[in-house]
Amino acid sequence: QVQLVESGGGLVQAGASLRLSCAGSGRTFSTYPMAWFRQASGKERGFVAAISGSGTITYYDDSVKGRFTISRDNAKNTVYLQTDSLRPEDTAVYYCAARRGVSLRSVAAEYSYWGQGTQVTVSS
Repeated sequence: QVQLVESGGGLVQAGASLRLSCAGSGRTFSTYPMAWFRQASGKERGFVAAISGSGTITYYDDSVKGRFTISRDNAKNTVYLQTDSLRPEDTAVYYCAARRGVSLRSVAAEYSYWGQGTQVTVSS
C-alpha cells in the first residue's frame, strides 16, 4: 500500500516555472514506477511523465518534452515534476500515481495508487 500527497501547485504567468512534489509512504517506495498525470476541466486525465523505480529511465508525453522534467529521491520517498516554460494549456489538476510492476506505462488504469492532486493554473 502506498499513500501519495502532492504539493507545489499554484497560479503563475505564462513562461514561469513550478516544481511539483509527491511525497510517498512506505519502505518499498523505490520499487514503484511513478508517473504524473493531469486533468483539465471537462477533459479526461492524461499522461504527463513517468519514471522508473531507480530513477534511471524516464518517459514523457510529447506535449511536455523539453519543458518538464520528472525525477525522484528515493531516500526522501519523493517524486518531483519540474515544469518550465508553462503555457495556459498546461492548466490542470496534476496527480502523481504509483503502479505495481517494473515497466513504465502511460495509461491511468495501469496505476493503482493516486494522490489527491494539486492545481496548476497558468495565466496568459
